[in-house]
Amino acid sequence: MKKKLTIGLLGLFGAISLTAQEVKYEEYDLSNGLHVILHQDNGAPVVTTSVMYHVGGKDRTEGRTGFAHFFEHLLFEGTKNIERGKWFEIVSSNGGQNNANTSQDRTYYYEVFPSNNLKLGLWMESERMLHPVIDQTGVDTQQEVVKEEKRLRYDNSPYGQLLPVLGSSLFKVHPYKDPNIGYMKDLDAATLEDVIAYNKKYYVPNNAVLIVAGDIDIAETKKLVKDYFEPIPKGADIARNYPKEEPITTEQKTTAYDANIQIPAAGIAYRIPGFKERDAYVLDMISTYLSDGKSSKLYKKMVDEQKQALQVGAFSIPQEDYGMYLVFALPVGETTLDVLTTEMEEEIEKVRSELISEKDYQKLQNKFENQFVNSNSSIQGIANSLARYYMLYGDTDLINKEIEIYRSITREEIKSVAEKHLKPNQRVVIEYLPKDKSDN
Repeated sequence: MKKKLTIGLLGLFGAISLTAQEVKYEEYDLSNGLHVILHQDNGAPVVTTSVMYHVGGKDRTEGRTGFAHFFEHLLFEGTKNIERGKWFEIVSSNGGQNNANTSQDRTYYYEVFPSNNLKLGLWMESERMLHPVIDQTGVDTQQEVVKEEKRLRYDNSPYGQLLPVLGSSLFKVHPYKDPNIGYMKDLDAATLEDVIAYNKKYYVPNNAVLIVAGDIDIAETKKLVKDYFEPIPKGADIARNYPKEEPITTEQKTTAYDANIQIPAAGIAYRIPGFKERDAYVLDMISTYLSDGKSSKLYKKMVDEQKQALQVGAFSIPQEDYGMYLVFALPVGETTLDVLTTEMEEEIEKVRSELISEKDYQKLQNKFENQFVNSNSSIQGIANSLARYYMLYGDTDLINKEIEIYRSITREEIKSVAEKHLKPNQRVVIEYLPKDKSDN
C-alpha cells in the first residue's frame, strides 16, 4: 500500500509540472515490424510502458464476436515465465499499477512503475507478446469473468443496453453492428483452436506499437527494447476488408426495452464519418456546443427553462471506420418521448440553418484548448495519446498539432457539416422503454 501511495504522489507531482509545451518523442521500427515510440520526461521517477494492438471488437468472423475483449482478460492469465494468476501480484509488489481496455478498434495494455523498474515493465509486455499461455483452463476461467462483466455492465445496469442498441440500429453489415463485448453464445462456442489462431493472427509485433514514456534514458531504453522485443517473430500481414454500409436516406425508428429502468429515454442517432475525417472533428464540436455543461443549448432549454427533461446529452462516439452520434433525453413527468424528440431536433435544426454566435464559438474554442492541455498533462495520458495517434490515425504528431484542426474550424463549417450529416432523413429515432421483469 505504501508503494502504491508513493506512485500516486509521484504521478501527481509529475502532472503538475507538465504544461502544454510540445511533446517530444522518438519513434522507429524494429526488424520484426514493432513500432516503438519513446518519450523522455525526467520530472518524476515514474515510467509508463504500454502496448497497443490494432485489434478490437470489429476484428472477428460471424459467430465469433467478442474475441478482442476476451483477450484483454485472457492475456493476463500468465506466460511461459509468469505463473498463472501472478501478473497483478508481480506488478503491485514492485510498486506499480496496470490495466487494459478494448474498443471496437484497438486493445491497450499498460503498466506504470517507479522508473527503476523499467526493465520489469518491458519484460512483462514482451512476455505477453511472445510467451502467453493459452490453454483450456485459462479460456474457461476468462469466459466466466467476461460473462460476469456482461451481467454487471450491460444486462443488469440501467440503460446498459443503449450502446448495443445504437450499434445494431446504425449498422447492418459492418461488424460495428455487434457489441464490443460480443455475444456469450459465441464465446461458449469458441474452441481452444479458435482462440490460439486469433492470438497468432493479431497479437504480433507488426500489429502493435510499444510506448515507453517517463523517466528514462533513451540509449539504455533502446537497448532494453531491442533485447526484449526484437526476438519476437513477425506475424503475417493482416488484411481488413469490412463491408461498407449503405447511406441512411430515410428516417428509421426502433424500440428497445430495458428491465433495469423506470424512466424511458428518447434518442436520435446518426451514422457519421470515422474519427480521422475532418467532419468528425466538427461533429465533436457540435456535440459539445449542444450539451456540454449546464449552459449548453439543450440543457438550458430542456432541463432549466422548459422543465421537460431530467437529463439531455449529445455525444459523438468516435470509431475508426464509422462513428456514431447520439442525442438523447430522459423525460420529466408526463413529457412524452415524441416531445423530447421534437425539442432536440429543433436545436439540431438551428445548427444546420444558422451560424452559432461568436460568443458560443469562442467558448467552444476555449473548451477544446483546455481539453488539449489536459490530455497531455500526465505521462500516462501522453503514452496513451502517442499510441492512439500512431496506431489509429497514422500520424503520431497529432499529439502536438491536433488542436490546430479544432482551431481552424469556422462557424460556417459547423453549419455546413451539421447540414451534411445531421438531417432528419439520416437519423434513427430510438424509443428506449422500461420492461416488466416478469415479461418473457
